[in-house]
Amino acid sequence: RKAKVALEVTDKSFCSTKKLWYFGLKLHALNSHNKDTIPYPESIVISKASESDLAIFKENWSSIESKSFFGDKIYRDEPFFSWLYKEKASVMFTPIRETQGKADCLKNMDRAHKDLFSRAVSTIRQPIESFFNWVNEKTQIQNASKVRSTRGLLVHIFGRLTACFLKPIFNP
Repeated sequence: RKAKVALEVTDKSFCSTKKLWYFGLKLHALNSHNKDTIPYPESIVISKASESDLAIFKENWSSIESKSFFGDKIYRDEPFFSWLYKEKASVMFTPIRETQGKADCLKNMDRAHKDLFSRAVSTIRQPIESFFNWVNEKTQIQNASKVRSTRGLLVHIFGRLTACFLKPIFNP
């Protein structure tokens, strides 16, 4: 099937967690960590579905100074994040990837350290995933089947996000 609506802001991509192709947008959020509750977004960006998460990060948040970021494995870009640390005093923590082609004895030597570090990063990242689930649960933002134009899609997205964040104010 081919999409017919909002072609200038949407495209096709593969969702590896759900293992399916979809047509649409991606919602990116830079969230602040809140102990014992879901994180609150400091910044939200919408991109075409096929745009790289790392490219979106570089374009929108690479100028932020003195910040600790926690991302998934897609954010592994040593040269860029070394530059970010030196120039902006910001650091990106990601789970550690297994090195391909490494001897088993060498893999096992580092395993405990890598597993603990990756688990710590994932523990901090888990509320971020909960944030996206919370947004979808409260707003059904992923269900845009009645949208018929680019303008309608943008109203759908930002209207639902607004409702999502205003609801706790009026309904504590």
